[in-house]
Amino acid sequence: MDKISPEKRSWTMARVKGKDTQPEKMARALLHGMGYRFRLQRADLPGKPDIVLPRFRTVVFVHGCFWHRHSCKRATTPASNTEYWSAKFAGTVARDAMNKSLLEMKGWRVLTIWECELKEVSALQARLRAVLRQPTMS
Repeated sequence: MDKISPEKRSWTMARVKGKDTQPEKMARALLHGMGYRFRLQRADLPGKPDIVLPRFRTVVFVHGCFWHRHSCKRATTPASNTEYWSAKFAGTVARDAMNKSLLEMKGWRVLTIWECELKEVSALQARLRAVLRQPTMS
């Protein structure tokens, strides 16, 4: 049983941002500081990627560990209403996989940056450089 009212829960959930989140801003600042230029939230691409690097034919999704179910300690499951949360998380993971497949079929390289990875900036920079140095498929 939830400890707060449905109205309060709805109010709280309505404030969860879908774009321009702090992790997204951090990832964008990192890429920009590395000299990369990009576009944001391209609605013409499956999943409306957070960051699009057209020159490298690469899209970047910045995922929150909780919502997108990363294998780290941040991906906890709420103790109440577990059926609802399990279905919600499964839907999110399935949607992410479908969007990734669609983008790859269109010739895009897909990179996911997890919220927890933003703590290790030098490791993330190395990973980004390695991926963006690889030649594109098209």
